[in-house]
Amino acid sequence: MKIEDVRRTAYSMPLTNPSYPKGPYRFFNREFFVITYRTDLEALQKVVPEPLKVVEPIVKYEFIRMPDSTGFGDYTETGQVIPVELNGVKGGYVHSMYLDDEGPIAGGRELWGFPKKYAKPTFEVESDTLVGKLHYGSVLVTSATMGYKFAELDKEALHKSLLAPNWMLKIIPHVDGSPRVLELVEYYLEDLVVKEAWTGPAALGLFPHALADVSKLPVLEVLSAAHFRTDLTLGLGKVVHDYLED
Repeated sequence: MKIEDVRRTAYSMPLTNPSYPKGPYRFFNREFFVITYRTDLEALQKVVPEPLKVVEPIVKYEFIRMPDSTGFGDYTETGQVIPVELNGVKGGYVHSMYLDDEGPIAGGRELWGFPKKYAKPTFEVESDTLVGKLHYGSVLVTSATMGYKFAELDKEALHKSLLAPNWMLKIIPHVDGSPRVLELVEYYLEDLVVKEAWTGPAALGLFPHALADVSKLPVLEVLSAAHFRTDLTLGLGKVVHDYLED
């Protein structure tokens, strides 16, 4: 393969058989189960990188079912998003993500810098209860429950909140192990349609694990819960801070 062909065709690894296609990345019937909880402020400040600022001691623990997504297929994801502020603008810092599909793990890390690791989340309805679980190997790391469709949420208000910016830390090492890319990336949800939205009583348990450390942001109080279904496009990101140029 000629050098110009390598440059022309390269966008992911492996060069001749990439793990995911080029975008756009559209998600149909993308279903969310989000529990908002109060945690320890000092624990939050230890994991949120500057120039982001912690707004309040709050975490959003999310389960997401993606049964139909272009390029990435059918998978389930879970993790923690921390409400933060950048230059006076409020949004969310994506702190951790665990999922069960190679394509979006590779694409999420390489394109945006999503902090994705392979694990086994599940998200389903059991009788009158919405149940989310995260297993890392055989070990239970997260257990989340919510009363199924107890009361409707304001879809317009939810839609507005989902249009806020999101940030994550993109890290790609050099061949010597030092960081070659170290950037704060911003992205948005685009072409968003909220199809239904519900709330109900909820509970959340986070359990210690050496390699899936969600419990380091402990649950002190469950504040609210939401269950909603959407169609959306995951917009590509832009760099808002380069730590290697700072």
